[in-house]
Amino acid sequence: MRVTRPMLALTGAVAALALAGCGTGGDGKAGVPPTATGSLEHLAAEAKCEPNMQTDADTIRQALCEKGDEKYVLATFSTDRGQREWLNTAKDYGGYYLVGRKWVAVGEERTVTALRSTLGGTMEEGSEHMNPGGSHNQGGHHG
Repeated sequence: MRVTRPMLALTGAVAALALAGCGTGGDGKAGVPPTATGSLEHLAAEAKCEPNMQTDADTIRQALCEKGDEKYVLATFSTDRGQREWLNTAKDYGGYYLVGRKWVAVGEERTVTALRSTLGGTMEEGSEHMNPGGSHNQGGHHG
């Protein structure tokens, strides 16, 4: 099956909508390690996740991870440009994103904030109008 860019963006958007929600506050900067790198399997192992593969294509690999009751999507990209294009499209649908070099974790704010203490990375938020709770989500970057 050939995976097209719009299909990948839609998959990311659906994941963001399914997993987005308001969580606890805080900037999460304390104790942030250097940003992790590596394959999806390596990142998942660092996050103590057994990845449930959803997409396995040349340009993107995407898996669903669970940590207790929390779920998040972990995706790796073959290029920086592909990652940025995916993020730009997915962020239109709201959500919280932990971003590293050629990888993204998408989930509830508290989930990706907790992942940041393991994987490092930069927090980004999706479009404010798609995230209920409004004022804490201004569609920007953290860290």
